[in-house]
Amino acid sequence: MSDKTKTTSETTVANTAEDNSIQVGILGQYIKDLSFENPTPAQTLQKLSKERPSMDINVNLNAKAVGENIYEVDLKISTTAKTGEDTAFVAELVYSGLFAAKNLPENTLQPFLMIEAPRQLFPFARRILADVTRDGGFPPLMLEPIDFAALYQQQLQAAQKQAASADDVVVN
Repeated sequence: MSDKTKTTSETTVANTAEDNSIQVGILGQYIKDLSFENPTPAQTLQKLSKERPSMDINVNLNAKAVGENIYEVDLKISTTAKTGEDTAFVAELVYSGLFAAKNLPENTLQPFLMIEAPRQLFPFARRILADVTRDGGFPPLMLEPIDFAALYQQQLQAAQKQAASADDVVVN
């Protein structure tokens, strides 16, 4: 007999200890929605040779549970390029990922889903938008890195201000 054999109770204790460890991971990532509009390409390309377009870029995040310890995180990036009053292009992307988060403490789940998960998705979304704008006849749109931690803090502060102002409402 070997000294390395374990009894059933020792194995059960070992499995229970492993079940309490924090486990996170990316189960998959995918394009959920992609749109590119180039309303007046001939006129826009002529204007772009003379002037630089103005860019409006919006980033939104959404996270929801889709199973036990499985969450879907959506990173939505909308961009609009204009030359003067004319729209050069509009690109919208919803890039999503499935994340597993087992035994993650409740107070760290939301920061994980709103900071770390989009940080993992962003480089892929950035490449997709660069490719689609380039394929649309424009220079590739190279988004600057996004500080998701700062965005999360801004959202928390805005929610706290909104909650505080709701407490100040006087009903007659």
